[in-house]
Amino acid sequence: MFSPNIPYNDLPPLPPDVDLETKPVMRKLIKASRALSELNGALTNLPNPTLFLDTIHLQEAKSSSEIENIITTNDDLYRDLIADRKAGVLAVKEVLRYKEALWLGLERIEKRPFISTNLCVEMVQCIKQNSSGIRVTPGTVLANSEGKVLYTPPTGETVIRNKMSELERFINEPDNLDPLIKMALLHYQFEAIHPFADGNGRTGRILLLLYLKLSGLLQIPAIYLSEYIIRNKLSYYELLRGVTEKQEWQPYVLYMLDMVEVIAQRALKQIHAISALIDAVGEQIKEQVPLAYSKELVEILFKLPYTKRLVLSDAGLGTLKTVGNYLSQLERAGILSSEKLGKEKFYINKALLKLLAKP
Repeated sequence: MFSPNIPYNDLPPLPPDVDLETKPVMRKLIKASRALSELNGALTNLPNPTLFLDTIHLQEAKSSSEIENIITTNDDLYRDLIADRKAGVLAVKEVLRYKEALWLGLERIEKRPFISTNLCVEMVQCIKQNSSGIRVTPGTVLANSEGKVLYTPPTGETVIRNKMSELERFINEPDNLDPLIKMALLHYQFEAIHPFADGNGRTGRILLLLYLKLSGLLQIPAIYLSEYIIRNKLSYYELLRGVTEKQEWQPYVLYMLDMVEVIAQRALKQIHAISALIDAVGEQIKEQVPLAYSKELVEILFKLPYTKRLVLSDAGLGTLKTVGNYLSQLERAGILSSEKLGKEKFYINKALLKLLAKP
C-alpha cells in the first residue's frame, strides 16, 4: 500500500491494470489527435519548416524552467543568446541549458530512434552541467512548502535502474495503446521514478517532445507543452498524486490530452500569424529597402527576434559594413529597432516579440 513517507519501490510497471480507453478519454483523444495532426500538416507544408525551431524551443525551455521557479524574460533570453554571453543572468543560462538538452535529445533519436536511460542521463547532465547520474544516496523526498512529505520516490540504484529499464521497454516496444495515451503514461512513470537528484521535471518534459517525434505524431517538434503546465501547475501536481495515491488515471490522462489539444491549437494559430508577418515584412523590405531584400535576410529576422551584423555577415549576406547598412536602413523603415549592449548593437524584430508574447 502506498505511503508518502515510504520509498515507492513497489511502483507498478506500465501499462496500469485499468481501463484507459473510457468514453471521456476517447472523446478527448479524438480532439487532441486532430489538433496535433493539423499542426503537423501546417509545419511540414511551410517553405522552411525548421525556421521557427530555435524560437519555439527557447519558449519551451523558458516555460519548463519557470515550472522549477527559474524565471527569465524573453528580452533577457534572446539578448543573451545572440550576444553569446559567457556570463549573464543565471536563470537565462539555466534556460539555455534546457534548450541544449532538448536539442541533444532530438539529435540522438534522429540517429537512433530509441529513448533510453542513458539518453535521460545525458540530458540531465546537460541541464545541470555536471556528471550526475542515477540517484545513489537515500533520503530523497518531495515535500510541499510547509515541509510535509507528499511523496518518497523509489530508492536504491538497482531498484531505480530496474524501474527505468521497465520504462525503456514500455516506451520503445510496440503495443496497442494510442501514442498520446502512452505519452501520458510514460511521463507519469518517469516523474514517479524520479531517477535523478535534480532535473527530473525538466528531463521529463523533454521526454514528452521526444516521444511526439519518435511516435511520428509531430515530425517537427515545434511546440511548447510546458506553457500549459505552468498555467495549470497546481492541477498537474494534484493529478500526478491522484495516480500515485489512488490509481486515478482518467483525470490525469484527460489533463495531458487537453494539454496537447490546447497547445497544438495555439501553436497552429501562432504559426499562421508568424507566416503572415513574414510575408508582410518581406513585402515591406522589397518596397522600402529593396537593396537589402533577400529571402535569407527575412528568414534571419524571424529565426530569432534579436540579431546583429555578425549573424548576417556569417550567413553570407555581405561584409560587416554592408549588412550594417542594411540593418540601419531596416531600422529607419521601422521594421527593426535597436539597442546597445556594451560595444555591440542589436537589432530587434519587435513585431515578432509581440506575437510570441501573446497568450
